[in-house]
Amino acid sequence: MGLSRRQYARHRGVSEMAVRKAIAAGRITLEPDGTIDPDKADRQWDERTDPAKTRGRAVPRDAVEAVDEALGESGGNSGAVFMRARAANEVIKVRTGRLKLQKLEGELVDRRRAEEMIFDLARRERDAWIGWPARVAARMAAELGVEARLVETVLDRFIREHLEELVEIALELR
Repeated sequence: MGLSRRQYARHRGVSEMAVRKAIAAGRITLEPDGTIDPDKADRQWDERTDPAKTRGRAVPRDAVEAVDEALGESGGNSGAVFMRARAANEVIKVRTGRLKLQKLEGELVDRRRAEEMIFDLARRERDAWIGWPARVAARMAAELGVEARLVETVLDRFIREHLEELVEIALELR
């Protein structure tokens, strides 16, 4: 035995009218006894519904399930539970809107792009340090009165050791 139209609507997080329209349009099918198998209907709904024609589900399924659970615990006080669910939905909308605005205003950045930029910057910095001994070794050797190749070799070794230590620094973008 499956769910009634009203129970399935609650399960799906849509109105009972949306379920009736889905049945009439053939997007979901009824069981022989007139009830709805929720697993089968969910698959059919997802497969047969054009995403371009949906408004998107504002409340995630787990939130709907939490409301259903609360309805059972509230002794039928569906008004209070509905108001809490509606308030939660509005909070989600406000947070989403705030994030979109922050991104438009340049306060938020794309994490993947930021990581790529940091990686490229670190690579350029490393390359600059690796090339540095060859550029300054002759001048340093002249000031110290030693062989330039020896200065370059020593500087190169110490810089590479230092860069190896820096590899251990973990970048945390949370």
